[in-house]
Amino acid sequence: MHRLLIAAAVALGAALPASAQGVRIKDITEVAGARPNQLIGFGLVAGLDQTGSRSTFTQQVAVDMLQRQGVTTGIFSQLPSESVIRSTSIAAVIVIAEIGPFSRKGTKIDVLVSTMDDSRSLQGGTLLQTPLRGADGQVYAVAQGAVSIGGFSVTAQASGVQKNHLNAGRVPGGALVEKEAPGEVVFDGNKAQLLLKEADFNTSRLIAKTVNDRHPGVAVPLDPGSVLLCVPADFCKNPTQFLAEVGLLEVRPDVPARVVINERTGTVVAGENVSLSTTAVSHGNLYIGVATSTVISQPQPFSGGQTAVVPQATISAAEERRRMIVVPQSTTVAEVARALNALGVTPRDLIAIFQTLKTAGALHAELIIN
Repeated sequence: MHRLLIAAAVALGAALPASAQGVRIKDITEVAGARPNQLIGFGLVAGLDQTGSRSTFTQQVAVDMLQRQGVTTGIFSQLPSESVIRSTSIAAVIVIAEIGPFSRKGTKIDVLVSTMDDSRSLQGGTLLQTPLRGADGQVYAVAQGAVSIGGFSVTAQASGVQKNHLNAGRVPGGALVEKEAPGEVVFDGNKAQLLLKEADFNTSRLIAKTVNDRHPGVAVPLDPGSVLLCVPADFCKNPTQFLAEVGLLEVRPDVPARVVINERTGTVVAGENVSLSTTAVSHGNLYIGVATSTVISQPQPFSGGQTAVVPQATISAAEERRRMIVVPQSTTVAEVARALNALGVTPRDLIAIFQTLKTAGALHAELIIN
């Protein structure tokens, strides 16, 4: 029996008190000037269990790294580059990270590691010391550590089992900040701006109203993406304390009506403001099966022919029969969930249904497909 998880989430939300549904302003906004910076680097992952790359590119990168480490044996100059190293324990990777606006020297940050050669898996690998540079070309952090991929792969002869994607992983706290990229909260006189992470007219208005209820007349919604704050006289000597207090105030943001579909995983998530118009829906599946068998063709004695194996395929097709049901007008996610559950469909079927409802104009929400 298939059920939408969103129905349970809505039921749980309805059981909570209204105060529990508030969101802190600091969780949905950022202070102007306090922005992170992106870092990128190129490195090697070693210690792989024969799942690395034997490409000339990766092997030469390994040779260059060893030479920088002071390994100067004559083997590197005596053998051609394509046969210097024949190791399947290494992989060339791109390393990315994000340094926060207030990260200081010695702070640890997470890094993401992705292969850029023909390596099959980073399972069990260790990222070797990799400088991470900003857009200005300067080194801001150095990454190193064990790679966690959150999955595994086991193979035996012609069969195998794999969980999750194996060519990308994470090194938690794997980079040390060596140079700061300081953020600076922008105060124009005694004014500062809050930038909304999700721009919305009503949310901007609600934030200003909540701040003004606590500190009258200090907040003005400039546009859907920003709220102007005037630091009160009591906080002029310590505006950081004022911003800290504002960040702890709670509002209930106006969530846009969206349905987000991830076709890779078959995940469907609908926001609380999604609604449906009255419509009739019928959904069925066409199943096609192909069965292959082999027949041995044996020549007559003394005919000079050869024994041959001839494959034969049997194809069958069946169409699932579904009745058409009327989906009534729905104004809440719980009602949408109940209506679609009545079809008895799988998450994969829901993807097709939501797409068709949007085309028909019956789905009143933004449809996002990842």
